[in-house]
Amino acid sequence: MNLHALRLFHVIASTGSVTRASELLNISQPAITAQIKKFEKELLLTLLKPQGRGIALTDAGEELAILAKRLFAVEQQIEQFALDYRNGTNGCIRLAATYLPAHFLIPTWIAKFKQQYEQVEMIITTTNSSDALKQLLHVDVDMAIYGGLPEEYVDEIQTEELFQDELWFVVAPNHRYANQQVTLPEMMKEPFVMREEGSSTRERLFSLCRTYNSPAPTISLQFNGLHEAITAVIAGYGANFVSSLVVREYVNRGELCRVHVDGIHLTNTIAICTRKNESLSASATNLIQMIRHNPYKYSL
Repeated sequence: MNLHALRLFHVIASTGSVTRASELLNISQPAITAQIKKFEKELLLTLLKPQGRGIALTDAGEELAILAKRLFAVEQQIEQFALDYRNGTNGCIRLAATYLPAHFLIPTWIAKFKQQYEQVEMIITTTNSSDALKQLLHVDVDMAIYGGLPEEYVDEIQTEELFQDELWFVVAPNHRYANQQVTLPEMMKEPFVMREEGSSTRERLFSLCRTYNSPAPTISLQFNGLHEAITAVIAGYGANFVSSLVVREYVNRGELCRVHVDGIHLTNTIAICTRKNESLSASATNLIQMIRHNPYKYSL
């Protein structure tokens, strides 16, 4: 089917005039008339009939006009969709986040983003550091918001640091090390309550012990959730090594206390991870731009 001719017919049917269609389309009346006659021969249908000094639609023309109106309305919707997608006002963002940013940063970021880009669909998966990077590399997500710095896949992942916060040793207020200064080997004698293997903070703790040639900690309790691990320490069991973002309020309220370990001052990097040499969608780019402009507002 000649869609150009169908468009000419649609304009004629919408305006009720070949003259008006000629003016709107900037095409001569004889050229339009010739195109319509050729189109009628293609369809083996008569679409227009004389009426006084003008034209009218035949019964077949009336039916085709309805279908053409639907078709070109859908065309406009497609054009608008493409424009919205290019501008990032439409689309879908798939995001993997480690527990720290997922619980303490992303909710505020997403709320702010959705105020401006309400039509963008967000799919957010909360997982540990190792799995977040695997999802990113397997193209299951568009980006990962990461607490820590990825030591693996450095040749395949682009990392953009947002800010850093401190890593703290914490215990319950009645613990003998609460607010005390101790050595790293002394601290490692305490039972630890930690997240599962694959957690970047857990890996940092073991790496710290290797660096200082200290015995590795005993993980006496292991949880898949950050909140559960903190709650167990608040209840009086063991110690935790954790981002200050997570426990600062607990410490301020006196529900947890820091342990100051000699010579140890570590920071935790909050970063956006994407695949190297791969373009992001406009909507994902808009989200990253918004986060860049508001990284510290939601931190310490």
